[in-house]
Amino acid sequence: MGFNFVRSGSLPRPSITNSSMKNIKLIEVPSEIGAGTRGASLGIEAIRIAALDFMSNFFIHFPSERIPTENKLLFEPIESPYAKRIKGIATMYERVSKAVNDSVRNNFFPVVLSGDHSIAGATLAGLRMSKPKSRIGVIWIDAHADLHTPYTTPSGNVHGMSLAASIGEDNMDCAVHELDAETSKYWNYLKSIGKIEPKVRPEDVVFISLRDFEKEERALIEKYGMRVVSTKEVRNKGAENVVRSVTRYLSECTDIYVSFDVDSLDSSISKGTGTPVSNGLREREAEDLISKFMMHRKVCCLEITEVNPTLDKENLMAEIAFNILQRSVNVLLMN
Repeated sequence: MGFNFVRSGSLPRPSITNSSMKNIKLIEVPSEIGAGTRGASLGIEAIRIAALDFMSNFFIHFPSERIPTENKLLFEPIESPYAKRIKGIATMYERVSKAVNDSVRNNFFPVVLSGDHSIAGATLAGLRMSKPKSRIGVIWIDAHADLHTPYTTPSGNVHGMSLAASIGEDNMDCAVHELDAETSKYWNYLKSIGKIEPKVRPEDVVFISLRDFEKEERALIEKYGMRVVSTKEVRNKGAENVVRSVTRYLSECTDIYVSFDVDSLDSSISKGTGTPVSNGLREREAEDLISKFMMHRKVCCLEITEVNPTLDKENLMAEIAFNILQRSVNVLLMN
């Protein structure tokens, strides 16, 4: 069984045989209530369409679960200006963390396809619930740090807070907002879901291609000495050396989660996402990085997020995301 396509100028991917099959489960979360720009809920369908355009049988070969969303909240008034639609996000945390937890406990490797990046906090919660004694390392391939909290956010968009929730951080030293009791209650719920807080130690987070963040986020990165690998470092050292260095840095972790936000790619190619940023990764750099991370035995989950086809032409962003998804899964199956 092969999941191959040849893209113009690219090499064919290696075929996969049934004897090498690993238990992979696709968890599809077309939620966009954490984002500020509309359209990310369509990202998963866009990736599926990319697979069809490449005549790939990828999506029919794995069990999948589609998580119900709370996207109806997009049509309702915002109750929490410093954590928009946080009630709905708390519901998504419950659903997604349960799906991830159940998948891992049933010996599946979860591949999460999510609309916006707020879901990453739920994915990490599910991993931690399934592995309560584990120490989870995070490889965050993203232009943004997502380390804001309702106390510091400039936008109120919760997709910029998922990592802060996962490390159990309020960042009160940099607080600029006072929260109402309801917002505070739901924010504390996001941090403590599963009765494990924090889900991740801040020193076990590695950012790759991070380049657009505010002073409040910088304060946390510096406070905890969080590792940042720049786009320039990826380009100068090459994917293999960066992967070796990052996995060595996370050597004390028992498990590693890889989160790929497509806005880590350079804005010249990442038009189909809500927050494109210049000076990002090239498509091949991201593909090489992620596929090499997938070779590591500690990697237990991959998430791909923030594809927004309404901002794109000819579905290019989804095609790139599918290319990376397919190659990464091929590597997983061969290991």
